[in-house]
Amino acid sequence: MITFQRASKAAIKWASLSMLKLRKAARAKSGYGCPACKKPVVGFFRYGANPRWGCPSCGASPRQRLVAHLLDSGGLTIPPGGSVLHIAPNEAGLVRRFQAQAGDYVPADLHPEVYALEGIIPLDLMRFEASQRYDVIYASHVMEHVEDDALVLSNIYAALKFGGEAWLIVPLCDKPTIDGHRGMSQREREKRFGQWDHIRQYGPDFADRIRTAGFSLEMIAARDLSQVVQDRYALDDVIFRARKLQVDGLR
Repeated sequence: MITFQRASKAAIKWASLSMLKLRKAARAKSGYGCPACKKPVVGFFRYGANPRWGCPSCGASPRQRLVAHLLDSGGLTIPPGGSVLHIAPNEAGLVRRFQAQAGDYVPADLHPEVYALEGIIPLDLMRFEASQRYDVIYASHVMEHVEDDALVLSNIYAALKFGGEAWLIVPLCDKPTIDGHRGMSQREREKRFGQWDHIRQYGPDFADRIRTAGFSLEMIAARDLSQVVQDRYALDDVIFRARKLQVDGLR
């Protein structure tokens, strides 16, 4: 569905991206960098309210750049030979890192046909049944799309090995979470949740929902990194690093 809000955001994005291309052609100083594609850039293009959202070289968002930086710097790690489930694998820079670092990389999505990635499997998180299969499950901007997030968090917990981690990123606001439902119109969901296919708008209490599922939780925020790193890579967002530290059945 195309709305005025979506069309406006897209128009501003392309205007900003065109300006960056002109600056690059004029040999402007590349004072920034993208951890996702490892390239120097003259700046980042605007999307929505964020004036430094996307990498003009690879398109990586602030959250993608944050995860890439943490993987490169050791803030996030994959066990040697570990298994990684990558849900909604549309970030090329992270796909390459997961493939290189994991012994068993599994890309998955509810609609695998929309991806060009080889080996992607169909996966409905509401009907996800796996027992202690993965070391890491990565889901960025996925949880706000599912009908029952408590069920999905429980399924993710069951699918992790003991000591495994789920790296979860969601759109956040500073108010308590507001839940919706599939019966809402696309226009109403865009108005209330910021996007037509979202089921809810998460607030800081998303952390409570994660803990209720049995996880131990650490929150890694871009704002907690050095100002130099934040500015150079234009990092943003919060990663909910959920660890499974209990044996199934003994919660």
